Amino acid sequence: MAETKKRISTLDPVWDRITREGEEAIAAEPLLGGLVHSSLLHHPTLERALAYRMSLKLASGEMSEQILREIGDEAYAADPELGAAARADLVATFDRDPACHRFLQPILFFKGYQAIQAYRIGNWLWRQGRRDFAYFVQMRVSETFGVDIHPAARIGRGVMIDHAHSIVIGETAVVGNDVSMLHSVTLGGTGKEDGDRHPKVGNGVLIGAGAKILGNITIGDCSRVAAGSVVLEPVAPKLTVAGVPARVVGEVNCPQPSVSMDHMLADPSSE
Repeated sequence: MAETKKRISTLDPVWDRITREGEEAIAAEPLLGGLVHSSLLHHPTLERALAYRMSLKLASGEMSEQILREIGDEAYAADPELGAAARADLVATFDRDPACHRFLQPILFFKGYQAIQAYRIGNWLWRQGRRDFAYFVQMRVSETFGVDIHPAARIGRGVMIDHAHSIVIGETAVVGNDVSMLHSVTLGGTGKEDGDRHPKVGNGVLIGAGAKILGNITIGDCSRVAAGSVVLEPVAPKLTVAGVPARVVGEVNCPQPSVSMDHMLADPSSE
């Protein structure tokens, strides 16, 4: 057993850190021992822990925890990208969210992280042709976390959804790698049209709270959408847009706004 644990920690430093933090959390707050053991320390890998957490959160009178856990275990075993994305999302949340001080926090407490991992299972089901089950996962994620992501949407690695209240991401939306978005963001359509109708968000984009990006438009790499904006036209890379409707208000003054999390607009009087 000791050799097994050593091999796991050597190959997976993220999981090694999570389990170490779990032991420290129990020492500091023994009343959380049951939660930490059942959610983290009882499992041999991050994938197994995430499958358990998803099943616990999404189970209802309509679908048992056991069935959902088996679905999660099957998905993670079949597609290693799910585990890789979960680790990238975890590190992104730790690096960008000033309220996140330990790796275990998103897994146990942050609904944005939990919702996107559950979406990834739904997306795997969708790609396997199991679309009714994928819709069920979407429904439960929406009901449980207040995050409504269509299972056909495509979302990259290293994505952070902070606060994660009232997030809507449509069926044909694409979200690149290393994107950060805050609460009440919508990536939606503009009417009843069918087909490819949702935004394509590039890598490294920062989307502020309450922003609405509507239609089959491209948001260029490393651009920034200010809070409360309504974006109806494409945005070129490395630009900042703001307003209703959104207009270009300047260039991005950092290499990757999604990582710096700088939402402040330049003061025109200082230019």
